[in-house]
Amino acid sequence: MRLLLTGFEPFGGSDVNPSARLAEHLAHEQWPGMSVAFRLLPVVTGTESGSARAALAESIAKVRPDVTVCFGESARATHVTFERVAVNLRDGPEDNAGVRCADVPVDEGGPAAHFVTLPVRRMSAACEGEGVPAVLSTSAGTFLCNEVLYALLEGAASGRWPFVRAAGFIHVPQLPEQARVRGGPSMPFDHVVRGVRASVFSLLVPLG
Repeated sequence: MRLLLTGFEPFGGSDVNPSARLAEHLAHEQWPGMSVAFRLLPVVTGTESGSARAALAESIAKVRPDVTVCFGESARATHVTFERVAVNLRDGPEDNAGVRCADVPVDEGGPAAHFVTLPVRRMSAACEGEGVPAVLSTSAGTFLCNEVLYALLEGAASGRWPFVRAAGFIHVPQLPEQARVRGGPSMPFDHVVRGVRASVFSLLVPLG
């Protein structure tokens, strides 16, 4: 099984992003039965060179993953959050290139929404089995996390990436050192790793 893990570069005034740290950490572990690749995505909207979607498309074309799991940070999250739906909408704060979108579709003419194709209930249960709080979510928001997830699912559903059999998105809480500066909930990095590692291992069960 070929697995692609992605995380985002820092944004929002922080010098770290736990999603990138997590994805890179997991990609360097030993995964029996899996070939794992990591890609850092820029916090830049749109499809142009240097955007998150362009980086994702380049990585998928190179890796040809069976499964793609994207990670993002949520400063409001108290749990490891398994997203279930991506909507065809870009609306959020300024990205790292200074671009702000309002009421713009991810894909003009695309469906209103896509459901993830990862076995998120199984993955969430595996996370909780390690004592790490997990929750299923029906909204990935409307900022770049949702945009990347929608583009990923649309690419697989449309036949652009027919080899991608399962794809989805996991939001992780900010780190304690970030919370000390910004406020809000947080989760220690080793907790996040333990729970998400178990979630990824659960993918070794046949996807069907």
